[in-house]
Amino acid sequence: MSSPNRVRGPQPAKANDNSGVLAAVGAYSTWGVLPVLFHFLEPAGSVLVVAERAFWSVLFVGLLLAFTTGFGEVKAVLANRRTLAVLASSALLLFGNWLIYVWAVESGQVLEVSFGYFINPIVNVAIGIALLGEKQNRVQYSAIAVACLAIAIQWVALGKVPLVALSLALSFAAYGYIRKTAQVGSTSGLFVETIVVSPIAMVLVGLYFAANGAGVHADPKLMTLLVLTGPATALPLIMFAYGIRRLRMTTIGMLQYLSPSITFVLAITYFGESIDPVRFASFALIWFALAIYSWDGLRRYRRSKA
Repeated sequence: MSSPNRVRGPQPAKANDNSGVLAAVGAYSTWGVLPVLFHFLEPAGSVLVVAERAFWSVLFVGLLLAFTTGFGEVKAVLANRRTLAVLASSALLLFGNWLIYVWAVESGQVLEVSFGYFINPIVNVAIGIALLGEKQNRVQYSAIAVACLAIAIQWVALGKVPLVALSLALSFAAYGYIRKTAQVGSTSGLFVETIVVSPIAMVLVGLYFAANGAGVHADPKLMTLLVLTGPATALPLIMFAYGIRRLRMTTIGMLQYLSPSITFVLAITYFGESIDPVRFASFALIWFALAIYSWDGLRRYRRSKA
């Protein structure tokens, strides 16, 4: 007999499916252009932006649940200590990732942000192999090897230990693993996560008001952008959580190159950061690795259909 407090999230799919791929592509494409939004919010400061991001996210996701599936699963999660503890850990990882991400964009390190999310897929692949028992064929291992080579080239080109990039990659990979293994739906899980970090967010917003008064909140344009951080944060995270439950970690890892590639292009064309030939070669290798992996996946999909 099952426990009444057991959380019944969607069970992970045994193989990749089209809806998971579409959700992951949507999430990564959105994340690729988010630096533009945070660039406009630079006057607010990274700490306030992250706090407001959490606050408006919980309101947005709450409204989304109210008009769709309701709060039944949320209540089950809150009543299950083990699941709540798991989501609390993922929430803190996510909050830390947000803080590093926004601070790096505002301090002009968009290329290193891009590099961090170039590393992240390889960490996802390693997690898939080491912790989830995912197997790769020779073509897939070749694609992974090319991607590792590209990352090594970028590392050398930076000329230093990329602490921002490593922090972003490791924190988000750990978050992805927790969300993949947690038996909670994408929207309900995100709502619980944002509830967990909401007290921290409220304290930070309160400290801002105490020190600055209304500050940036008195500017209609900045206030509108702060509100938009809610859906801009929640929607791709919901798509990501949906996709990662239905795809292998290795597939998620390779698809994730969409996000840093978009960010990489924006860093050069929009933010005006310089790019040398070595980094450009690394960028080309990353896309070559993605092309190999995608070709192999399409080939195997057609073979299974036949």
